[in-house]
Amino acid sequence: MTASLTPPSLTPLFRPASIAVIGASTDATKIGGRPIDFLKQAGYRGRILPVNPNSAEVQGLPAFRSLDEVPGEVDMAVIGVPAAAVPAALEACIRKGVRAVVTFSSGYAELGEAGRLAQEALVARCRESGIRMLGPNALGVINPGDGVFVTFSASLHKNWPQPGKVAIATQSGAVGTYCFTLLADRGAGISHLITTGNEADVDVAACIDWLADDPATEVILTYLEGTRHGARLRAALEKCRAAGKPVVAMKVGASEVGAAATASHTGTLAGADAGYAALFQATGAWRAGSLSEAADIAAACTAGGLPRGKRLGVITVSGGAGAFLADASAAEGLELPALPDEAQAEIRAVVPFAGPRNPVDSTAQIANDKTALARMLEIMLRHGRFDALVGFLAFMAENEPRLLEMMPDLRRLRAAYPNTAFLFSLRAPPATRAMLLREGIATFEEPNDAVRAARALAWLGEQQGVRPVAATPAPQTLPAGALDEAACRALLAAAGIPFAPAAACTSAEAAAEAATAQGFPVVLKVLSPDLAHKSDVGGVRLNLGDAEAVRAAYAAMMAEVAAKAPAARLTGALVSPMLSGGVECVLGMTRDPVFGPLMMVGLGGVFVEVLGDVAFRLAPLTHDVALEQIRSLKGHRLLAGARGRPAVDEGALAAALVALAGFALAHPEVASVEVNPFIALPQGGFGVDAVILR
Repeated sequence: MTASLTPPSLTPLFRPASIAVIGASTDATKIGGRPIDFLKQAGYRGRILPVNPNSAEVQGLPAFRSLDEVPGEVDMAVIGVPAAAVPAALEACIRKGVRAVVTFSSGYAELGEAGRLAQEALVARCRESGIRMLGPNALGVINPGDGVFVTFSASLHKNWPQPGKVAIATQSGAVGTYCFTLLADRGAGISHLITTGNEADVDVAACIDWLADDPATEVILTYLEGTRHGARLRAALEKCRAAGKPVVAMKVGASEVGAAATASHTGTLAGADAGYAALFQATGAWRAGSLSEAADIAAACTAGGLPRGKRLGVITVSGGAGAFLADASAAEGLELPALPDEAQAEIRAVVPFAGPRNPVDSTAQIANDKTALARMLEIMLRHGRFDALVGFLAFMAENEPRLLEMMPDLRRLRAAYPNTAFLFSLRAPPATRAMLLREGIATFEEPNDAVRAARALAWLGEQQGVRPVAATPAPQTLPAGALDEAACRALLAAAGIPFAPAAACTSAEAAAEAATAQGFPVVLKVLSPDLAHKSDVGGVRLNLGDAEAVRAAYAAMMAEVAAKAPAARLTGALVSPMLSGGVECVLGMTRDPVFGPLMMVGLGGVFVEVLGDVAFRLAPLTHDVALEQIRSLKGHRLLAGARGRPAVDEGALAAALVALAGFALAHPEVASVEVNPFIALPQGGFGVDAVILR
């Protein structure tokens, strides 16, 4: 397991034995009064210590004029005073030996440079004294199991989170509180809600790392706007996967990409979000497209063991519902295998007019026979070897007496098939959905959401056995100065990427001799350390068929490039055989400022930006990950042999991609690399052009 990212002292933030509230208010509706009111309502068993210089009593509790007067140790202090008073409150915490602080106060980095400097001063004092700080500008932390409600959120006046298995770690307080209500609608409680605010000290990565070790947490739902510490976040997510705890993530906003990246197709196509998408892919976290989806999947993860495959069984009370669920299953890439004839006969024995194939149409008969649904499910599970079971049961749960009559049989089936996900679409109040979730059955109002959850659970299940790739290549140094194509090809070839033969020439006659030795036709390309896109300035000549054509092309090309790019240094030309056949691909790397080398593969050539069919993964890469990356392309059929064309050697393409990732890790000074095109052939493949940018 990955070593802990956070010291043991983080625990007082999430499970404090005593809580002091600095700025405590006698008014339970004010920011300084709500935490005390909530802690009392929750039955918090630790010491609640109001600090108010003007009141001897706060909400029925003895109050203290200052933190210095509080007897005994204090685990956590809540700072709910205006920003101007925060430094003095923090100094009082330091004198008292407080182990953690939650800072509600705003007016820091979110307001600009002056606020950022003030925030940095707070963090410096916290680190000098060994205090962990959540915030500033944080909505706080909730731990229902221990009665810890250190927050001023007004949402608790209408919605009270119950203990459960899902932890929420979020950079947005409002989103976090909304998420716990969405989970409650689905019958799921929470182990923690942690809102990190400005993340001056404790960030989401630190929270996720702590939650990976928390016995009360089985699933983590996280909401991110960005991170400054990519390696820490990656390690925390890897730690969760190693601990068998699925992570459901939402990411919004944009990160900055390196300025040099826009000089290559790779940087342009990566955009601001590709690093996060690749991070979640690399660490086995499911990226949800909406808060509703995140809540659906997080709740479903608590219903039992994760499936390890994509075989889906569907049962409905309507043939029409079966049809659109079959369409949804195909769209999600799930398998919908037909039940064997023997199983179909058994289903017809239960309901003679049922549709028994898969989807199974039970018809409305199950409403009249309390055993029919369980008998059909048992037949499906016994014969179908399904990884997930989706049921469209409409209004069945609204008849509570009948549902309770069915529960013993459903409970028995759930116990008999613990690794099959039970996902039922039905109308039911939250209490009923909570009861079904406790029995291992996740519920959904929208049937297609159940199918999407089946796909997510299958993917999360597959990820649980994956281990992170360790890569520590020895650092290497590039030659000084800008690099022309010949130098780029030589460096990448030494790293293990194959290239087509080529000769660097400094005169028309030398180019003609090299072409004659190689065999015609040939390609002629200008050599310049200043030209990333040679064809844009006339620096490429194709299909030259004899020595005289090469001589003429050399002279014309050099003159045209000099006219169109007068500032470019021209060092000669590269002569290479004209290749035919295969599929043009692109291999690339752009160095994400947060997550490091971001590897790209796609359909290449001059139309790479037009087609935009590319896939990104974070370095390092294994051969299997590179193959999966290649096969995720929308145009993968072109590589696999579409319309009678021979399939390309995907193994060779993957090997080149892995080699490029190794080169990127060994050269941290490199901002971007592109091999475009890389000609993928039925056997092997060759790079034809290369650019390396610092």
